[in-house]
Amino acid sequence: MKILQVINSLNTGGAEKLILDTLPKYEEKGMDIDLAVLVDHDYPFLKSLKEDFKGQIFILGSGSVYNPKTILPLARLMKNYDLVHVHLFPAQYYALVANKINKNKAQLLFTEHCTFNRRMESRLFKPLEKLVYNGYDKTICITPEIQDILKNHVNAKEHQLPVIHNGIDLQKIYTAKPLEKNTIDDKIHIDDKLIIQVAAFRLQKDQPTAIRAMQHLPENFKLILVGDGEQRENCEQLAEDLGLTHNVIFLGKRNDVPRLLKSTDYVVLSSHFEGLSLSSIEGMASGKPFIASDVPGLTEIVKGYGLLFPDKDEKALADIILQLENDPVLYQETVKKCQLRASEFDIEKMINQHIELYEGLTS
Repeated sequence: MKILQVINSLNTGGAEKLILDTLPKYEEKGMDIDLAVLVDHDYPFLKSLKEDFKGQIFILGSGSVYNPKTILPLARLMKNYDLVHVHLFPAQYYALVANKINKNKAQLLFTEHCTFNRRMESRLFKPLEKLVYNGYDKTICITPEIQDILKNHVNAKEHQLPVIHNGIDLQKIYTAKPLEKNTIDDKIHIDDKLIIQVAAFRLQKDQPTAIRAMQHLPENFKLILVGDGEQRENCEQLAEDLGLTHNVIFLGKRNDVPRLLKSTDYVVLSSHFEGLSLSSIEGMASGKPFIASDVPGLTEIVKGYGLLFPDKDEKALADIILQLENDPVLYQETVKKCQLRASEFDIEKMINQHIELYEGLTS
């Protein structure tokens, strides 16, 4: 069985991190697996993957990920595989067209990583979405909530929508060694209280709420924002406008996220919505309290374990942090519950479920 995984790029993001962590593990289990990315712009995840992954990595273009010129080279490539496992839009659309060009030679599998996309709100896209999703042999839903959404959105049957939770390499988190706080950035002192959010700078991730929360916290609290993206400049301007340039640190893309998580005091995710956020699982596994917005894709994971605040409510976020800071018992109880929850999302369990699905589709 020859398998090809397809994704837009290996820019920093949850689905991209999943590719980085899983492909070497598929190889360890004897799978014949390769990767195709629609485009590459010298992304660090790709460099990291090449260090650990022995399979072939095909780069189909270098311009916009939305350029349909990648469809034909993708079709030529897909002829050589029994099963193609696709992640994200527009790779989802392009792989389906490529397989049609090849007269449906390969079994097609798609993983839906999110509870929402703008196409769901478009009357023009609605018929096309039904056609695309139902053109796949199976669509993996990473949460039961996503399964329910797709049943309504594209009228798919439940047997077409298996639920397999994404997972993380828990050992990477458990064994990571913390950095000295004052080595992370010049603005940070050894006795500062550190809050971290790891997320691409997109509107969905709502870093502005985390930034505004800093107005309600003491001066020795510092917010570390890890990631990059189109909203970073706006967030930097917001921090400047609020006089928080010494309290908000923009670290950009980092390859040592587990070490950073271990070095901080609180882990936050202020997104408007998520699928099954790998950042949230990593945060819960890190041995720090995890605090998230009470929104689809986070509520289901965090409720009863970490702590939730209303979407866009920076004061509520700050109040939770102060409550934890002033109550060491609550702090430690929250840490223990978060780690218990994270243990349910081991990457090995996910990979075994994927392999079982692959074998079922190609038998």
